[in-house]
Amino acid sequence: MNLGELGWDDGWMAGFGPFASAGMAPARVVTEDKHYYTVVGEGGPTLGQVAGKLLRRAHDPTALPKVGDWVATSPGKGGRCCIEGVLPRRTSIVRRNAGRSGSAQVLATNIDVALVVQALDSTLSLRRIERFMVSVLEGGARPVIVLNKCDLHTEPEKVAGEVRAIAGPHEVLLTSARSGLGLGKVRGVLGPGSTAVVLGTSGVGKSSLINRLMGEKAMVTLPVRDGDSKGRHATTHRELVVLPGGSLVIDTPGLREFQLWLDGGGLDEAFPDVLAVASQCRFRDCRHDMEEGCAVRRQVAEGRFAPERLASFLKLQSELEAVADRKREHEWARNRRRVRGGNIRVQHARHGDEDLEGA
Repeated sequence: MNLGELGWDDGWMAGFGPFASAGMAPARVVTEDKHYYTVVGEGGPTLGQVAGKLLRRAHDPTALPKVGDWVATSPGKGGRCCIEGVLPRRTSIVRRNAGRSGSAQVLATNIDVALVVQALDSTLSLRRIERFMVSVLEGGARPVIVLNKCDLHTEPEKVAGEVRAIAGPHEVLLTSARSGLGLGKVRGVLGPGSTAVVLGTSGVGKSSLINRLMGEKAMVTLPVRDGDSKGRHATTHRELVVLPGGSLVIDTPGLREFQLWLDGGGLDEAFPDVLAVASQCRFRDCRHDMEEGCAVRRQVAEGRFAPERLASFLKLQSELEAVADRKREHEWARNRRRVRGGNIRVQHARHGDEDLEGA
């Protein structure tokens, strides 16, 4: 198989140099199933398993292969391959795992475009779109908002206008997977060799859109529940597929909960209107809460800025700060364990036991 069809380019080739010198071959991860992966290289698809050395080197689960990763492989037993290394990611979509664990979950890597799909029904939420946009921009990809099931709404253009008001410079597309409306515009944002990921809650029509783009029924689809329009999970795992025309797309399970994890500049990118007004605040570090001379709150009071928009910004800002605090605590605890482990090894070495590497 031609690796270029999977997104391989000169940049990836340059980064793969040390692995190539060791006799390894590149491949891309297309599915992940617990301890096993399907990877595709020049020889086609192969079942792979992470090598023990890589498992030991991985500082946390996010460092292990994920769908979209480029990996270095060597021949294994029974026709399988061993995944020896993961190339540094260009982009990623990461969320905080649901529950109390506070760990990160990598949804997709090395993507160019994220199709944030929302349905034009009772589940549509501007605040949810903002949350997805922050995460996509944090991860380095380009968000495109796809408003699906537009054939079920009486005023789709009106809703699209409301979404464009919060999307800033990013595209907002109206589509219908049922009729095929707008699919040409979706194809227009996907170029040959580029990789997209489809994000959204259950029932918005993600898999139906991919089926229409592929021209065949490749993804299982389920109808939404009667009565409340809430979706049912059809996709149960992430999978990378090649579309006609040469673009690649990763389908993801429906995300009922999407807590932020990264803490870079995605918030400012997703809220350029807040940033523009904030430049007029009295204090450069204004938090737009209770400070005197806050231009953002003044415009809210004057009716020139939507209070819901500011409330969403402040909520996401607070969430990202909590994420940063949690990461610092984890890093401090990890460094403390390393220091304590180092001290134990030094004490043993002084007593003649110098080979207690696992102490």
